[in-house]
Amino acid sequence: MREILGRRRRLLSWRMGRKPGRSTGQIGAALTFATAWRWPVLPGVGLDRRDGSRCACPDPDCVVPGAHPLDPGLLAATTDERMVRWWWTNRPGAPIVLATGGRAPCAVSLPVDAGVRALAALDEAGIRLGPVVATESRLYVLVAPYSLAQLGELLYAKDYVPGSLRFHGEGGYLALPPSGTGQGPVRWERAPLPGSAAPWVPGVEAVVDAVVDALTRTGVSAPEL
Repeated sequence: MREILGRRRRLLSWRMGRKPGRSTGQIGAALTFATAWRWPVLPGVGLDRRDGSRCACPDPDCVVPGAHPLDPGLLAATTDERMVRWWWTNRPGAPIVLATGGRAPCAVSLPVDAGVRALAALDEAGIRLGPVVATESRLYVLVAPYSLAQLGELLYAKDYVPGSLRFHGEGGYLALPPSGTGQGPVRWERAPLPGSAAPWVPGVEAVVDAVVDALTRTGVSAPEL
């Protein structure tokens, strides 16, 4: 009887387009971002099948190999479960790309060595941070959505802003874990707390103020990368 019920469940799963074993890994993470957290995502272009270090896009000098949209384009990013499931069912290894801005988080990024020291200084100062994404070369601190005008006013008020800081706001994108790219795996440096609700993220003002202050106080040289 249990075997019959198990077959019926598997058959129902296939009819609903939910293949057994497809709820973990890339597709599981993509569905969590899109449906539980309401972050619009889409598959990245991925890597060349013949050369796993090169981007599959036509640009031979691509600076973010595999970790950017191409087809579909960035405007296709969605929170629709059926679309997300279809994408990663057909491309299970595709990087997960977040379309930043709007109602989705934005990010502030800096080179990994400076970033690790800055995070330590922020912890010591008691500054609360949300999730932080890491690649082999950079750390990405997720922040609340901000406008270009808001960012412009913030930077204008600063006497000094390290040139290595990058801002991923409206119209931008960011690869999320557990994506694999030509620059190595994408992972959580600070993982979101488990649960169904979207993780809390700080405002961009607090992060930029704290990061600039931390880099200045610790004497960290943040090279252009």
